[in-house]
Amino acid sequence: MTPEELKGALKRQLNPRRARWQKPAAVVKALGLRRGQVIAEVGSGPGYFTPRLARAVGPSGHVYALDPEPAVLDVMRRRLKQARVRNVTPVLSRDDDPCLPSGRCDAAVIINAYHHMHGGAGFLRRLVRQLPRGARVINVDWNEDSEFGPPPKRRVPRARFLRDARRAGLRLV
Repeated sequence: MTPEELKGALKRQLNPRRARWQKPAAVVKALGLRRGQVIAEVGSGPGYFTPRLARAVGPSGHVYALDPEPAVLDVMRRRLKQARVRNVTPVLSRDDDPCLPSGRCDAAVIINAYHHMHGGAGFLRRLVRQLPRGARVINVDWNEDSEFGPPPKRRVPRARFLRDARRAGLRLV
C-alpha cells in the first residue's frame, strides 16, 4: 500500500460520519459478545471497531486484531494507546491466512473486510483450523445496494460468502 493509498484508506475508515450509517454500537451489541471472551477481529484495519470490541469483552477478555498492513497496525497501536485500551494484541496477518494464535479464540469477527481476504473458502478453512472447536465465525458485510463501502463489483454477495463458509466446513446458526 502506497502512502497515498494508506492516507485515503485511513480517512475513509476513521471518518467520524461513519457512525451515522455503520451504527457501531448496534453492530457490537448484535455480535452477542460476553465479558471474558477472547475474539479475533479479522481485517481490523486501523481499529474502527477494535476499541468497541475490547470494551464488549471487558478487561478479562481479549481481542486479537488482525491486519496484513504493518502501517495500518502502527496507526491502530497509536489509537489504542491514546484510548488507553490494553486488552488488544495487534497481529500481522496475510491476505490469504489470518495468522491467528491457534486455539485461543471464542469467536472470529469479520466486519466489512471479507472482500479483502484472498482465497474465499481457503481463507475461511485456515481460519477455522486456527480456532478451537465450537468457536463462532461472524461476518458483518456490506449491503450489496448500499451507497457506502467499496465499489459494488468488489463486494462479496451474501450467497457467495455462505457458499465459501459451507466449503470451509462452517454451518449457519
